[in-house]
Amino acid sequence: MKILLVSPFDFGYPGGVNEHIMHLDREFRALGHQTRILAPRSDEEGEEDDGHIYRLGLAVPVPSNGSTARITLSPLISGKVKEFLHDEDFDIIHLHEPLAPTLPLMVLLHSKTVNIGTFHAARSSNLAYLYGKPLLSFFHGKLHARIAVSPSAEEFVSQYFPAVYEIIPNGIDIEQFGPHVPKIHHPHISGPTVLFVGRYNESRKGLKYLLRAIALVRQEFPGVHLLVVGPGQAWRYDRLLERYELDNVTFVGAVSKQDLPSYYASADVFCAPSTGRESFGIVLLEAMASGRPVVATNIDGYTAVVRHGVEGLLVEPKNPEALALALVHVLADRELAARLGEAGRRRAEEHSWSVIARRVLDVYERALDRYGRYMRPTKARALRDARVAG
Repeated sequence: MKILLVSPFDFGYPGGVNEHIMHLDREFRALGHQTRILAPRSDEEGEEDDGHIYRLGLAVPVPSNGSTARITLSPLISGKVKEFLHDEDFDIIHLHEPLAPTLPLMVLLHSKTVNIGTFHAARSSNLAYLYGKPLLSFFHGKLHARIAVSPSAEEFVSQYFPAVYEIIPNGIDIEQFGPHVPKIHHPHISGPTVLFVGRYNESRKGLKYLLRAIALVRQEFPGVHLLVVGPGQAWRYDRLLERYELDNVTFVGAVSKQDLPSYYASADVFCAPSTGRESFGIVLLEAMASGRPVVATNIDGYTAVVRHGVEGLLVEPKNPEALALALVHVLADRELAARLGEAGRRRAEEHSWSVIARRVLDVYERALDRYGRYMRPTKARALRDARVAG
């Protein structure tokens, strides 16, 4: 198949949706499919094409779900999108966040092939969906199959656009994370290590609750140390650190993809104290693939990944006391920690990108079988014959 993967987000910046697309792209190519990626560009208006990734439309930062998204709002891309789709003649167009402005909407407007949409976001409400529903319903209707990455993502989008959504979760590179990964030696840390990974400036990540919990954990484990990995401004937490006399917290900052697995491998327990608005817990999968026990909040996006008492312990959000009790429980019981870690690794293997990619391809094939013969009868027959021959 010839597949186009569309991202509304600037491909020059890391993010969950772009990571998802890159992993699918890699798996599809390994299976012999032709792929292109279409996304906004970082630096200037216009276009840039390296033969694989086609960057079109200047990305600008806009507030989104307690964070910042870099999308293109350019009205000038419509003609270029139409020309690109005509020249490439894709069998499948797979749009991620297909109702986000502006690039996915332009693709749907001009597409003459089978369109698949994956919905990633989960939040309490979306004013753009609410007030834009009359217009966005037209674009939603141009999708021939719909995927949600979690039950919470499905529930969220279904509020505005009821339809059948197939749940296919995010994946994990199980070769990158695992027990074989070398640990990082921290000479100043002698006790157990708790790890947090995320954009900690975002209040929904819940770091302030974890800091309060660590102050309580220290009463049982005086040598406990918290490692905070990810982008952010550590000075924002100076007042909390001073109030609770926390000299056992290290803000590592952002780390490379190559180094991140070693931080997981070095931790005794991973903690995700998010307060909500998480569609899917990628960091949970990374910790589980690393064989680490997990303590997390029982929000919708996390309960789809971690089962309480199986791969981790789940507690109510915004509750430092509950977080502390769960952390102490895991740190005090090595047998429990080992059991949770082993179960987490098995669970993560079910989410390997090779497994996820084949599930997505199955959606493509079913959509082509159902709609391709009407939209592209000659190519649909050729693709069907190729699958049978294979």
